[in-house]
Amino acid sequence: MSQRISILPESLTNKIAAGEVVERPASVIKELIENALDAGTTDISVEISAGGRRRIRVTDNGHGMSREDALLSLERHATSKIRIDSDLDRIQTLGFRGEAIPSIASVSRFSLATREAGSPEGTEIIVEGGRVRNVTACGMAPGTVISVEHIFYNLPARLKFMKSAETETAHAADVLARMAVSRPDVAFTCTSDERELLKLQRSDLQRRLAQVVGRESSRHLYSVKSGDDTAVISGFISSPALVRSGTQTIYTYINGRFIRDKVVQHAVMQAYRGVIDRGRYPVVAIFIELPPGEVDVNVHPTKHEVRFRRQSIVHDAIRNSIEEVLRNSPWLVQPGVASLALSGATGQAYRERIATAAQTALTLPPRQIYQPQSTLQRAGPIVSPHLQQEETATVSESDVTFQTEPAPGNSDGYFSALLIIGQFHSEYILCQAASELVIIDQHAASERVAYQLLKQQCQTGGIESQGLLFPETVELSFSEVELAKKFSMDLAGIGFEFEPFGGTTILLSAVPRLVAQKNSISLFRDILADLERFGTSAAYCDVLESLLSRIACHSVIRGTHPLENSQIKELLYRMDQTDFVASCPHGRPVSHVITLAELQKIFKRT
Repeated sequence: MSQRISILPESLTNKIAAGEVVERPASVIKELIENALDAGTTDISVEISAGGRRRIRVTDNGHGMSREDALLSLERHATSKIRIDSDLDRIQTLGFRGEAIPSIASVSRFSLATREAGSPEGTEIIVEGGRVRNVTACGMAPGTVISVEHIFYNLPARLKFMKSAETETAHAADVLARMAVSRPDVAFTCTSDERELLKLQRSDLQRRLAQVVGRESSRHLYSVKSGDDTAVISGFISSPALVRSGTQTIYTYINGRFIRDKVVQHAVMQAYRGVIDRGRYPVVAIFIELPPGEVDVNVHPTKHEVRFRRQSIVHDAIRNSIEEVLRNSPWLVQPGVASLALSGATGQAYRERIATAAQTALTLPPRQIYQPQSTLQRAGPIVSPHLQQEETATVSESDVTFQTEPAPGNSDGYFSALLIIGQFHSEYILCQAASELVIIDQHAASERVAYQLLKQQCQTGGIESQGLLFPETVELSFSEVELAKKFSMDLAGIGFEFEPFGGTTILLSAVPRLVAQKNSISLFRDILADLERFGTSAAYCDVLESLLSRIACHSVIRGTHPLENSQIKELLYRMDQTDFVASCPHGRPVSHVITLAELQKIFKRT
């Protein structure tokens, strides 16, 4: 009988590996820069021609390699980064697989020149399509120079999928920007077709971000710093004024490694929920430091994906650290403002009016119910993407306005310190702050204040469950059944009660009262999906916040509404006591600033 199974030749296995590691010229640049950083370089120079399709040249001043190591680096799975199995649990370097160099060399005309600092001469190796053609001694400065020409020349199927030179150049620039942000202590230079594309001197993270995202944009960046023994979060995040239409400027790093991870990105966007419009993305550079044993970077050859041992804890740590900055609106609040809680007898009447509106709208009975401290509760009160405009039927629109109660004499806050000029069109409040004109949307401001009160009341009042007259039979997957059992107490805390019915079937006997008339089964599935992906639930939270923001919108000043000066003062005071005050719960801005210089430019006085 003929033999059907055979061992693939090494040249073919290298090309298969290259298909995973080398997607485009930008992938080559990434792998070579990572090796240079692992080699202790302080200066990296990248030259590309025709978007990298014709030529890529990466030069570094790292520790270099000996002749023997240089030859060995061309073999698959040859690396200096790990030695034994346990090293995989404590990886500290960017590279460790030993696949990049042989994979790149197998699909290009490749040359490597390297010299160690103590060596009198360097070594140059010429490789073509994975075959070593020449090895010679050469004179050069300490470090390594790698040249990659005519990438994919021997893989026509891959070559035809390459984009235009302009597109490939843009991808290469994006890779350089990500690597440069991760290591501000290293100088980066990049030229494209002999035109300088990027030149970054060694600096700190804030200056490096200014160089990458633009000096004007860097004015809207604010520092993040928090953490404990589990995770340390640091970096910079943008105010709502600095957003993009895509995720290209979300720079996230795990132990110095750039990653594109759904858990991390979800945590970032959860923190910005209600602060920026849907479909817009912030500019952030977040560095997450974890014990090496808490994260597995050996997931994919590109090393862009990772797995966390305790992903819900990492998710919450990232979200909470960003929320802590956004909650204080540092782009508005002046130094010395410490009070963030609503307090004092002055606002009691207003508090009671909002409570009445909330009680009518939510139809929540005044009683306490069980609320376990869990991952679900840490994510905040929760409700379902299936609640849409029909929910406004339960909203009782009341004529709630700010009464003429004197606000406390606290002018420490940003808004309280503003000089009131008056109203425009009975919709906007005009104020002055030094040489700036501050325009406040009175509806958006009132909505944010009311929304925070409603959310606090909902959190303290608990989530009431409603028993179903006829329990619903729900078919789940095996993994969903296990998740439901694992988080049964948490699900009971937000109103879902069920019991196993055998196999992959459960009987759902109670649901949250807020969604009893909606598609509660679909919500239940959404929550389980969130628990599986992120270890916490966002679905319920999204819907409850959507409902509360709608109630807040209907419970306060709407449309044109004249306000007395004392009412404006009361509103400004309440704004200083409110979290996330820079935007309404729907993400619209609360205020806008026009500087004196801008006005002078309009009237041609400059």
